[in-house]
Amino acid sequence: MKISGLMKMTLLDFPGQVACTVFTSGCNFRCPFCHNASLVLPERITGEELSEEEFFAFLDKRTGLLDGVCVSGGEPLLQSDIAEFLRKIRERGFKVKLDTNGSLPNVLRALLDEGLLDYVAMDIKNTPEDYANTCGIDDPPVEGVRESIRILMSDKVPFEFRTTVVDELHDEEKMRNVAQWISGAQNYFLQDYTDSDNVIRKGYHSCSAQKMESIRKTVAEYVPTAKLRGI
Repeated sequence: MKISGLMKMTLLDFPGQVACTVFTSGCNFRCPFCHNASLVLPERITGEELSEEEFFAFLDKRTGLLDGVCVSGGEPLLQSDIAEFLRKIRERGFKVKLDTNGSLPNVLRALLDEGLLDYVAMDIKNTPEDYANTCGIDDPPVEGVRESIRILMSDKVPFEFRTTVVDELHDEEKMRNVAQWISGAQNYFLQDYTDSDNVIRKGYHSCSAQKMESIRKTVAEYVPTAKLRGI
């Protein structure tokens, strides 16, 4: 595993659990508004990695103090040894939450079938037609994303969908189409874009509070659980 970061405790990343968050490096998307450029872009990855031995030594000391581990990125499902890594976490009695862009449904399905995941948070970048512009690659795996949606909607494990709403990339009509795509989802969170020095491309903006609330109301027609997060 290429572990490029560790948040030793979080009360926010894993719903209902006290957890740590481990960040893997590398991603198959180049979302211009991504705030983890140092985990995604090869030229900005520092090369400073935490070994598995160091991570599990840390985790062993947190037995009884932490409930779970969030595995984030980058895109964790790109890691060839992701299943073995999760097995080692589960063997120690910790729950696992996965953050994913949903582009690798076969890997997601295999992890779910083996019972290695307790919660999944999947990004929905935009409408299928707008995926290329939003995730920063010319030929995005929209069908893979579509299949991951179907897998999670089968309710094998608690999950959430989430969209980072960017003023220049999203509007009410696009978000209505997204909501129709995931109609009836367990949980759907709309997160306002926040600028930082670690975004892949500068120049994007957050939405007004009025626009975010208007989008939430539109989305809630199809996904009644839709909520604003971090606003």
